Amino acid sequence: MFKQRVIFVHGAGSFGAAAWPKQHGMALDYDALFLRRHGFDAVAEPVESDFGIDTAIVLDALADDGRGEAGGHVVAHSQGAVAAMMAAVERPDLVQSLTLVEPACLSLTAELPATAAHLAMMQPLFDVRQHLADDDFQAEYVRRAFAASGPADGPSAPSAGPTVEQQREARRLRLQAPSWEAPLQIVPGVPTLVLTGGWEPLYEEIAGYLRETGALHRVAPGGHRPQDSSEGDRVIRSFIADVGRRRHAQAS
Repeated sequence: MFKQRVIFVHGAGSFGAAAWPKQHGMALDYDALFLRRHGFDAVAEPVESDFGIDTAIVLDALADDGRGEAGGHVVAHSQGAVAAMMAAVERPDLVQSLTLVEPACLSLTAELPATAAHLAMMQPLFDVRQHLADDDFQAEYVRRAFAASGPADGPSAPSAGPTVEQQREARRLRLQAPSWEAPLQIVPGVPTLVLTGGWEPLYEEIAGYLRETGALHRVAPGGHRPQDSSEGDRVIRSFIADVGRRRHAQAS
């Protein structure tokens, strides 16, 4: 039986299948691929992020799978939503649906109040990131990004005596290009769901912008990771299943 492909694109923290614990079971019904963005590896040292390479990784995963089929659904979290949107703009024929979870698509809303305030707080830090140690950047990033609501649902600064993986995580964070520099455009004609946690005005502002351009917006518990809640997982699965049914009905 043919299974529709679903591509999962992680954010700035955990990567691959580890970034999607609630969605592992979707592999029973779908051809599920849990991607690793450029610079994310369990062994190799982190490197500078690259929007273009990340986009190519998504498109490669959507290419012909050897069974004469191409395309699929794309589910992306936080900074991973940048590459997901860029892939959908470049090849809308391959993206059957787009699910953006707490999307860090700040270049779309840079002039809106919550985003502008966030940029004013974060840009000075990114301006000097090449001169900071990895752990110093991470600690200051967490302090600025989560000052109003606490860091419980975002990256945490390493404790004393960080492990090798914690050191790599801090370096990856410092090497991430600011998401507000991404060359984003609205994706025409692709069914889109935006899932937010309802905790941070920045992400609700981005979701509102995307809703005005035709996206469906849903809120579920879980802070910056609503996909980890039962309700968020249900919303994601229901949306993909509904789009799949509509596509099947149109093809019949």
